Amino acid sequence: FCGDTFMIQYAVNRGAFLSLFANLPDLVRTGLLVVMNGIVLAGVAFILLFRSGWNKWSFVALALLLAGGVGNLIDRIWLGGVIDFMVIDLSQMTGIGWLKTGVFNVADIAITAGFLMLLPQLLKKDPSGPPATAEATA
Repeated sequence: FCGDTFMIQYAVNRGAFLSLFANLPDLVRTGLLVVMNGIVLAGVAFILLFRSGWNKWSFVALALLLAGGVGNLIDRIWLGGVIDFMVIDLSQMTGIGWLKTGVFNVADIAITAGFLMLLPQLLKKDPSGPPATAEATA
């Protein structure tokens, strides 16, 4: 499909990003990737629903994280793993041999987009914090 740049490849990912934790025992993997993810996603949903004053950018970013996370969580609960099916290979086009993604899905795109939208806010310094004093910098 689209030459060799965009490919459809079926894969069941029993782990997290790039199959991280896939080799853990079932009980540990389930606790980490289902229970813990469920708790974190419930927290994000609660914050989005009951905290006011969000700027649109942050709200959309958290909503994308929540939507992608819930999509992958549903796969993980009902199917035992996340169904991934897309690969982008830019190595032929660019001549850079390693420029190829792992297998991913639409939920992963939402999670990545939400994270990238939040990243500048996570990295910026808090302007509301106390000003630096001479003693603090010495």
